[in-house]
Amino acid sequence: MKLKLLEKFRQIQMHSFLKNNVFSISFGTSLSKLAGCLRQIFIAAAFGVGVTYDAFNYAYIIPGFLLIIIGGINGPLHNAVVAVLTPLNKKNGGIVLTQVSIKLSILLIGLAILIYFNSSLLIELLAPNLSYETKSIATHQLKILTPCIPLSGFIGLSFGALNSQRKFFLSSISPAITSLTIIFFILFSWIFNQENAYFHFFTYKGLLAFATLTGTLIQFVVQIWEINKIGLLRLEATINLFKDEERRIFKLIIPASISSGLSQINVFIDMFFASSFKGAASGLAYGNFLIQAPLGILSNSLILPLLPKFSKLRSEKDKRGLQKKLISGVEYCFLTAIFLTGFFITFNNQIVQLVFQRGSFDYSATLKVKNILIAYAVGIPFYIYRDLLVRTYYSIEKTNFPFKSSFAGIIFNIFFDWVLIGAPVKNFGNLSPYNFGVVGIILSSVIVNLIVCILLSFNLRNEDIHLPNLDLLRKISLMSLAAFIDSTLCFTILQTTNNFNSNLSEFLLLIFGTLTFFVIYFLLTKFLKVNKFKVSKKEI
Repeated sequence: MKLKLLEKFRQIQMHSFLKNNVFSISFGTSLSKLAGCLRQIFIAAAFGVGVTYDAFNYAYIIPGFLLIIIGGINGPLHNAVVAVLTPLNKKNGGIVLTQVSIKLSILLIGLAILIYFNSSLLIELLAPNLSYETKSIATHQLKILTPCIPLSGFIGLSFGALNSQRKFFLSSISPAITSLTIIFFILFSWIFNQENAYFHFFTYKGLLAFATLTGTLIQFVVQIWEINKIGLLRLEATINLFKDEERRIFKLIIPASISSGLSQINVFIDMFFASSFKGAASGLAYGNFLIQAPLGILSNSLILPLLPKFSKLRSEKDKRGLQKKLISGVEYCFLTAIFLTGFFITFNNQIVQLVFQRGSFDYSATLKVKNILIAYAVGIPFYIYRDLLVRTYYSIEKTNFPFKSSFAGIIFNIFFDWVLIGAPVKNFGNLSPYNFGVVGIILSSVIVNLIVCILLSFNLRNEDIHLPNLDLLRKISLMSLAAFIDSTLCFTILQTTNNFNSNLSEFLLLIFGTLTFFVIYFLLTKFLKVNKFKVSKKEI
């Protein structure tokens, strides 16, 4: 009896622990996302689609890549440190963390010095077609941002160390520090400009870079203070202790960094070709920001819950059950992804105006970003489907083909980027009369994701998983038809109510339009029998 009561007490404790941690992570992440949203709104109002923000996006490519891949939550450093430090006590974990931090920092400081003295060459390689003014500003900003590189190493390590000690809230809220710092700098510069009519702080081309560096430095200080507070900073550590744990961390970091970095190569390729178009980098940043939030929510809510089920079915060797779950997952993913595509295409103007159009972000900037948003929206279903298929392969521990398809996708992306911006050849001009500009660069990614999805789908047969491709194509076509009819009806309604000018009116119109779009899409897909969502009924 006592054992049963003790076991029940432990279960209650574990449930409470998980509940509290999930709340901490969700709350902290939500605050970080909100801060990120406010940051983009302030940047848009201050810089619009101009030279300074364009240059910043190129300058931030390398430091941002390292901050995301190495210093990000769930990045290689974070995951490696959590895996190695969790079983150790605080003293031993602190020694390992300190030793790895020192060695990694030395390596990253060397890399930062190399980048600082070759910043002009790197900008030239990343964006050869930028104007002279934009290149010089980007070079200046990259030099300012180089200290972020060694800082990213410790930030990534400390994320893992904090999580290994169950300090989840600080890890989740920490990214908001940089966003809030950028907002503060922009507000300060705005106040300064009001009081000093003859000097405009916005003309300082390094403002965004300096604000980002300051925010990263504050984040570093906050995290190192917390690491020291919980007893994980051991400056007296010797380099001869815990060699095996160090090796384990670096062994986990290297392949994971290569795998994570592979997906970022396409970003470099897109930015390389985007340098031919003025304001392209800024437009891509704003458009991508609007699309990523719903994509992240959709991916986490639909795909993540499926993966444990896939792994369990695989371990039970239930291939029919796994196949059935995957087919159901594909249908739900396309049903929701096509809804998002139709929504962004229908309400693109209202979304961009409401979120960004103020200050330096004028109507011409809105026009550019809304076209980019439409192009991104077209690719949502293929992005989600590719994400589902790749994670399916990983859940059944078949990682070789997705890795090969990612390499193939890089080659395809280079080709289609080049073709869709007119197939330019130096000293010969464009070989093709079709130049879609920055929209063509996004459409290239759409085509590449479609090709990779087809390859991944058909290769599942080699793993004895057979998808009913023709039946799925029929259902996807009907979902697309429902979205088209829905979009046409809602767009007609919008045309009759386009005389609203205030932000409040636009906001209310967008809320009403969203609800209307959802109800019509839900009813149409139910009528066409391609919607399996059911409203649960509880018996009273």
